[in-house]
Amino acid sequence: MSQTNSYNATGRRKTAIAHAWLTEGSGRIIINGRVFEDYLQTVPLQNSTLQPFQVTNTMNKYDVRVVTHGGGIHGQVGAIRLAIARSLVQIDETFRSQLREYGLLTRDSRMKERKKSGRPGARKRFQFSKR
Repeated sequence: MSQTNSYNATGRRKTAIAHAWLTEGSGRIIINGRVFEDYLQTVPLQNSTLQPFQVTNTMNKYDVRVVTHGGGIHGQVGAIRLAIARSLVQIDETFRSQLREYGLLTRDSRMKERKKSGRPGARKRFQFSKR
């Protein structure tokens, strides 16, 4: 059972990592073995995930299987979106300029800042007491 036209890519965001496999199909999306709508329950998260398909006018042309782990739900959505966009570029190189225009091929490198010693957080100080 080999899939002939399968394109895969990896996306990252914060501490989340997503691996996406695209095959020609009817637009079915499976994330971690669950249906797309069950895994991402809010419409903004669903729209963010589908944005690469909307930009390239390829809605319901590819089936997507995603394995994601790490981070929270928003970080995972960013990672999934990047993985799908990278897979679409493998399918058709002309999609690159469209996806680049919307910033969908740029990895968001912002990470959580580490906690510093002697402080309650990364930048917060303990309350100053004059007396």
